[in-house]
Amino acid sequence: MIVNKPPMGWNSWNTFGEEINEKVVMETADYIVDSGLKDCGYEYIIIDDCWSLRERDANGEIVPDPEKFPHGMKYVADYIHAKGLKFGMYSCAGTMTCARYPGSVGYEFIDAACFARWEVDYLKYDYCFHPLTEEGHNLYKRMALALSNCGRDIVLAACSWGADNTKTWIKETGSDTFRSTGDINDSWASIKDLATSQLQVAEYNGKGCFNDMDMLIVGMKGKGNVALTGCTDDEYRTHFALWAFMGSPLIIGCDLRRIDAESFKTLTNKTLIGINQDACYRQPFFANRKRSYRPVRNGDEPLYDSYDLDCPVMARLLENGDIAIGAFNLADDKRAFCVQLPDLGLGVATGKTLQLVDAWTGESSAPVNDTIYGELQPHCSVVWRAKVVDR
Repeated sequence: MIVNKPPMGWNSWNTFGEEINEKVVMETADYIVDSGLKDCGYEYIIIDDCWSLRERDANGEIVPDPEKFPHGMKYVADYIHAKGLKFGMYSCAGTMTCARYPGSVGYEFIDAACFARWEVDYLKYDYCFHPLTEEGHNLYKRMALALSNCGRDIVLAACSWGADNTKTWIKETGSDTFRSTGDINDSWASIKDLATSQLQVAEYNGKGCFNDMDMLIVGMKGKGNVALTGCTDDEYRTHFALWAFMGSPLIIGCDLRRIDAESFKTLTNKTLIGINQDACYRQPFFANRKRSYRPVRNGDEPLYDSYDLDCPVMARLLENGDIAIGAFNLADDKRAFCVQLPDLGLGVATGKTLQLVDAWTGESSAPVNDTIYGELQPHCSVVWRAKVVDR
């Protein structure tokens, strides 16, 4: 199985944590279909930690909690599949999960067989309580082999939080996505922290094993399992735009049954989803730099071209020849930015320029003097999908 695009869907953890149950999962599936989120690409319904009893049964199998899931997991999977959606579950490459439920170490093939029997399509595989005597790459290879031999295609979403330098070995394990960050929470500080860490490792993302920057907090509004201060609508838009632009899986974490109109509008932005799901999946690159200098002594050269992580501007070359351009003000004050067309490969000699379409407003514009210049309020962003046109 090869995963060619970042997965999209919904996960229970951010809002519900341990309070997950059959009713919540099925009502969320209903909403995703009825609201049009499914038509936008959101297809996975993923049950996170806390779905099982605290101990395995006499056969060594994990047992779904009968109070939370009275009809069992196959029943839930059948309901989700009947909606045209896909079913995801959770386990951990440790003796216990992060919430201290049974982990899968030593039981990988047993658990993979259970997941196949329940018709699971996606497995989030965490990294808590993993044995210190075993290296992470072996733990993930073992589960990948178990899933590959279970008789069903199941996406393996490795969730090792970037620990043990995950990015350097994860692609060899057979995982389809990999978490490269710690857990997100519903605050601007968390968005900025995770985004800044990922701007510097974009080269490790790519087809076949997508870099997961953790689940979306859009629409949480300070309510739920990982809620803290909440965010403004502008901050949620920047969060979504960055995750989409960087090619992260887009996994919603709010209670969709109670989502507000502005958050729904953000999550269904077709231009940003199109950039995220672009078939070529080329990595983003920095399109601006801030220049800094040091005094020249003893023949030292000036320092140039450090990347601006406070207000990064990035670009991505897209499947049909378009270019995605995004500017993201992560700072707490107003910032100016500029992009020069030669830095996108469009020097004067090419005879080409760009027609820019704003992802949020749909407004068209064009560079002036071969430069795209703008100013952004704190925590705001702008993304364009640009078409190459004659001058």
